[in-house]
Amino acid sequence: MPDYQKTKVACYLGFVTQAISANFAPLLFLKFHNDYDISLGNIALISTFFFFTQLLVDLFCAKFVDRIGYRVCIVTSEICAAAGLVGLAFLPDLLPNPFTGIIISVIIYAVGSGLIEVLCSPIIEACPFKNKEATMSLLHSFYCWGAAATILISSLFFFLFGMNSWKWLAVMWALIPAINIYNFATCPIEHLVNDGNGMGVRQLFRTPVVWLAICLMICSGASELAMAQWASAYAEAALGLSKTVGDLAGPCMFAVTMGISRVIFGKYGDKMIGSGILCVICYLLVSVSLNPISGLIGCIICGFSVGIMWPGTISISSERFPAGGTAMFALLAMAGDLGGSIGPGVVGRVTQSAGDNIRAGMGVGLLFPIILLIVLFIFARQKNNK
Repeated sequence: MPDYQKTKVACYLGFVTQAISANFAPLLFLKFHNDYDISLGNIALISTFFFFTQLLVDLFCAKFVDRIGYRVCIVTSEICAAAGLVGLAFLPDLLPNPFTGIIISVIIYAVGSGLIEVLCSPIIEACPFKNKEATMSLLHSFYCWGAAATILISSLFFFLFGMNSWKWLAVMWALIPAINIYNFATCPIEHLVNDGNGMGVRQLFRTPVVWLAICLMICSGASELAMAQWASAYAEAALGLSKTVGDLAGPCMFAVTMGISRVIFGKYGDKMIGSGILCVICYLLVSVSLNPISGLIGCIICGFSVGIMWPGTISISSERFPAGGTAMFALLAMAGDLGGSIGPGVVGRVTQSAGDNIRAGMGVGLLFPIILLIVLFIFARQKNNK
């Protein structure tokens, strides 16, 4: 009998790899700003390029992954992730323009991250596990634990060896996807639907509920990533905390509370509207409150509020459209990445326009959870009508 636990471990490490890819560079935003003289507006483009690349990968997956095969694509994801992280350590100094080196590296590991995001969910969904919803939620929680570990270990590394040693750490983080290449190359992988039986992109687009799910994913991605990507800079610049304390109290605790939220999703997935309201309150605290403790509380609790949105939307969509196949997972991932590329970029641009006032940027970021909440009410109303 195939050892599907090995598949589960590979997918868990895949989401840890994605967490490293998404959360390591933001810890270095101010370092890049100071060392390479890159404006905060351009620094914001790092997140935009990362998530926009993932978006393009999602589009590619919707069209071609079933033809190429899951295993080839998921192994390629780990190769790209490892190569991009190593490139981040060397390309900024090797190329005439450091910003170009950073962006090239980010694009390479974003390709890997995008493939992981699209493929790990259907790979787990296709395995014969008993409680699919809880297993899926636990899978997505590993992104959070990976993010927390990335921030915690990186902060400890910077404390012990100094910020100037960040390039060594980038190479060390690349070891995780390098090791996971073997796991994905040897574990059993099943297909979610039989070849040719999955719903196509056009079929999905003709379904109104899919459009609601896409809107929900866009707003969820923007709400989550606008806070997650700028939490470190917010804690340091707006709250006056040190780099180490800011990283641990801001993005690290954000990731921990988001992970807790995702672990309990299987029992409390019907509380998504309540989570949306809590998310709005958190953004208000972060953008308006002048009290550092209130601002930190808003940042931390925001992780809990947005945690169930992403896996919740995926689980609901899988239940409503069991024949959705890779195309559905790719569309949802694309929507989340679209939000993830818009959110941090808007916050960064507004922050720069407001004279590097990051509270102003977070204030505009409040629009994302408000729209998310509106979409949730529409989603719930349609479900009640049916």
